Amino acid sequence: MTGTGPHDRPADRRRETGAAGEAHAAALLEARGHHVVARNWRCRFGELDLVAVDTQGRLRFVEVRTRTGDGFGTPAESVTADKRRRLRRLAAQWLSEHPSGWRQVCFDVVGVDLADPGRPLLELFEEVF
Repeated sequence: MTGTGPHDRPADRRRETGAAGEAHAAALLEARGHHVVARNWRCRFGELDLVAVDTQGRLRFVEVRTRTGDGFGTPAESVTADKRRRLRRLAAQWLSEHPSGWRQVCFDVVGVDLADPGRPLLELFEEVF
């Protein structure tokens, strides 16, 4: 039978799409001189997609939103008030586990549009909340 393998399930495709988006977002940050210090960091409150340090030493918590079309709006538009609250809580937990006296912490969003996987479109929104 075709079409019944484990990678044919919607959840698997979503995971693969998300992983591809995060890889593109990490490459974008690194191209800008950022150092990615954590990917898919998890705790009991959820997951942070990327944690990076920029060229000025600021710690950046980066939410990556990946889409394969525009049927649900832009990737960045999908970061709701609930998601922002969850990200703040996750960031506080990360900081408590990685104390380094960060002077400035930023929250960024990278929108990744994979409608054409061969030509991904990325948008970086810095200090969005």
